[in-house]
Amino acid sequence: MSLHQRQQSPHQQQQPLVDPEPLSPRHGTGVQQRSISLFSPTGVIILLSLMVILGVLFPWMGMPAGLFSGNKDGSLSRWREYTLAEAAAFVGKNGTIIVCAVSQPYLPFLNNWLISIVRRNHQEKVLVVAEDYATLYKVNEKWPGHAVLIPPAPEAQTAHKFGSQGFFNFTSRRPRHLLHILELGYNVMYNDVDMVWLADPFPYMEGNHDVYFTDDMAAVKPLNHSHALPPPGKKGRTYICSCMIFLRPTDGAKKVMKKWIEEMQLQPWSTTMKSNDQPAFNWALNKPTLTIEIAGRPVPSPPGGFPVGGLYFKNEKWVQETRGRHVIIHNNYISGFEKKIKRFRDFGLWLADDHIQESPLGRI
Repeated sequence: MSLHQRQQSPHQQQQPLVDPEPLSPRHGTGVQQRSISLFSPTGVIILLSLMVILGVLFPWMGMPAGLFSGNKDGSLSRWREYTLAEAAAFVGKNGTIIVCAVSQPYLPFLNNWLISIVRRNHQEKVLVVAEDYATLYKVNEKWPGHAVLIPPAPEAQTAHKFGSQGFFNFTSRRPRHLLHILELGYNVMYNDVDMVWLADPFPYMEGNHDVYFTDDMAAVKPLNHSHALPPPGKKGRTYICSCMIFLRPTDGAKKVMKKWIEEMQLQPWSTTMKSNDQPAFNWALNKPTLTIEIAGRPVPSPPGGFPVGGLYFKNEKWVQETRGRHVIIHNNYISGFEKKIKRFRDFGLWLADDHIQESPLGRI
């Protein structure tokens, strides 16, 4: 697996529930009453009685303002107004944002992916683009500020099968999200959440390039392979993966995203043409107006640094030969929620079982 790049162009505090002169002597018609000390047994009983009465009649007194202001659902609903610009400013303080797009069925994968990022100390850069309100509320309940929903929200989500219209509708929003972040002026790394970080990928994103991406072919390449965009395959286009992309906020990167959006519009999903976002991404990369370069950066990616599932999970010999060099593992080349989890478990990469305490979301 090679890392490809595109070269850059030139409450207010509660007052005591007593009267200021609580049990001062009362003066009647010649009858003098004995004063009662606040700290005497009788005074304490009276004071406690008042507190009980007031507590029954006015149960909100003494409660934190936040609890009285609204119930749990009400406090979470404010995230509906949370904008991408606000979220980007919150997580992108150093100028770089790590983005994923997640619907509720894939929260376990989000947790697994997050644990691997926590181990590389990059979790504060993570922004979860929630593709339903359940995900928006759940993530921000556990980890405030790290999830945003970009309207319009897709319909209620299920674990969409690859090639389905639901899958297309889900993935087709991706380039618009990325373009918006670029236009806000941030570097952005996009990952699918069926990935695991074994090392820090950012050292391999150095250099003056607009776009970095990975090849989706499982073939083993020689160490001295060409740094040019791979030749087109049988369908007349390359097989570059749209699941791991790093972009700088340059005109070139924005142009790639715009071309990707255009190609998606030209290739909508149909029962006969079960499209997804990746072919359109490749058609955009192959436009003659775009110049693409592979792995031509000062710190080259290690051989096998970003392997696809068809290589990492299928070629044991290659995995042994490149041990210690793997950066991000992608669990693709397999369909099905449970099948992906099983394969991660089989290879010791399902961290959400025994290391859930490491996730900022905890057990969800």
